[in-house]
Amino acid sequence: QVQVVESGGGLVQPGGSLRLSCQASGREIIITAMGWYRQPPGKQRELVASIPTGGIPNYADSVKGRFTISRDNAKNTVLLQGDSLKPEDTAVYYCNVQGRRWGVPAEYWGQGTQVTVSS
Repeated sequence: QVQVVESGGGLVQPGGSLRLSCQASGREIIITAMGWYRQPPGKQRELVASIPTGGIPNYADSVKGRFTISRDNAKNTVLLQGDSLKPEDTAVYYCNVQGRRWGVPAEYWGQGTQVTVSS
């Protein structure tokens, strides 16, 4: 079993910052990418940022220059730092883990953490 546990989130004022953390744990998983998605109210889930193992981060246009994704491969963690937050960043943020388990492609999601940008 693979567990994906997120932390962070909450209420942030416009122009403020957020820091989300996610850790994946479990046996026999080889992680190939970790990332963050979000689902704004009434909208579909969308990619925020992702980073493949040993690769270059990828960002949604809406967060480029404001959000930074980073990984600690040894700890199977991924961090999302967001600055200059806007009300439209309000969403449930989900951690995504992609990899292989016993040679079979696998994908796992965290439970989601609410981020609300409001004054």
